[in-house]
Amino acid sequence: MNFNWLSLIIFLPLAGAALLAVVPRITSRRIKYLAAIVTLADLALALYLFCIFDRAASGIQFEEIYSWIPAISAHYHLGVDGISLPLVMLTTLLGFIAVLISWKVERRAREFFIWLLILQSSVLGVFCSLDMLLFFIFWEIEMIPIYFLISIWGSGNQKSSALKYVLFTMAGSALMLAGIFGLYYATGSLNMIEIAGSGLVMAQTIFPAAALFFLVMAGFIVKLPVFPFHGWQPDTYTDAPLAVSVILSGAMAKMGGYGMIRLGVSIFPDTARQFAPLFLTLAVIGILYGGGIAFRQTNLKRMIAYSSMSHMGFVLLGIFALSQTSLVGASLQMVSHGLITGLLFAVSGIVIENSGRSEISKLGGLARQMPATAALFILAGLGALGLPATSGFVAEFTTLAGSFSSDAVPGIKIFVMAALPGVLLAAGYVLWTVQRVFYGPVLPRFDDIKDADKMQRFYCGLLALLMLVIGLAPSLLTSVIQNSTQTIIALVGA
Repeated sequence: MNFNWLSLIIFLPLAGAALLAVVPRITSRRIKYLAAIVTLADLALALYLFCIFDRAASGIQFEEIYSWIPAISAHYHLGVDGISLPLVMLTTLLGFIAVLISWKVERRAREFFIWLLILQSSVLGVFCSLDMLLFFIFWEIEMIPIYFLISIWGSGNQKSSALKYVLFTMAGSALMLAGIFGLYYATGSLNMIEIAGSGLVMAQTIFPAAALFFLVMAGFIVKLPVFPFHGWQPDTYTDAPLAVSVILSGAMAKMGGYGMIRLGVSIFPDTARQFAPLFLTLAVIGILYGGGIAFRQTNLKRMIAYSSMSHMGFVLLGIFALSQTSLVGASLQMVSHGLITGLLFAVSGIVIENSGRSEISKLGGLARQMPATAALFILAGLGALGLPATSGFVAEFTTLAGSFSSDAVPGIKIFVMAALPGVLLAAGYVLWTVQRVFYGPVLPRFDDIKDADKMQRFYCGLLALLMLVIGLAPSLLTSVIQNSTQTIIALVGA
């Protein structure tokens, strides 16, 4: 009998949260050490699975399946393939880094780290679930810790931003649940892999496949987010605590892209192909709109939020170009973006914390006093604009090249060419931000500002190192991703 590795990875943070909740009179320092040990152990487990993953296989691995609710054929069903496993790795990495980022949190520290660990368990559950009901439960659980983390430990209009996130997410989730019910009624199954492989949806005439497709996709469209359903993102990313901003942009946005691949394209291949031009249009709009609006931002975190929207547009482009290479690129982009945007938020947090300011116009000349921070931000920015040797370059190049060569969607080359200016926009807002924040005249009020401390250099350096490793040796990930995307493209018939 195989060991239940995935259950251990999912529920280890939850066990850590339960331990924090019941241990009496525990000091703030011990709370942080316990959270760090739990998340580091989770990262080690995910790394172990990544190392023993069979790269020659295309199916689900480390599968766990137990009868859960026999009356509706619901199962406790877990498993990962080459698309989900890198996202599990990314989530455990960012979970560990989020704990380190939050090392200076003192106000209600026990509650803060409990919610942070619960959040990690829920996101991991989404990436590992293969039963649609189980998937939906994990999907919904993440709203609870996010709401409390933002509304209690956030800044600015944190309660409004937390509520906005919940309302947008609940609206999308309600439609997604209706789609899951429709799928179950049409197929009699909640097993994602079984439904995708059998073509049962296409054999049904009770529910139009297009209606079910858009209902299921609603939650993913909001979470990615896809223009024009991005209204929650800028405020939430800006007002959330730094660690939560890292998790939101680095891991949780990927829930949307992953869901589109696993439930959207895989279960509704013909419908995805039919409506691909619509999603490609929205992808191009998101890339250009996000990049253009990032230019206009005066708040450092808000600029990163809009840049994130632009970069996730490339994920949407790669998914609905419907070629194997574009899907590999989209999956690679999700991991790369998680590292780069996590690094951008982490370094911006150091700037904001040490300077006491988040307005770009009130910053300047910081490279002299904060050389390590400046170097890390510049490195992250170079990854965001897609400089060769960074993960941003290989991810965007693979996505664009795979999309351009796709024969699944008529006129795909037009969409790719329309998206290309997004790369130039990224170069513009990144370099302009670097110039305004770190160069120019040295402001006297920053004469005594501190640079990043040892812990901050460690977790930022780790993200920067991984960004470069993937940029120089992308086969570390593509060898895992490739076979799983081949199976999906076979369903689409592209």
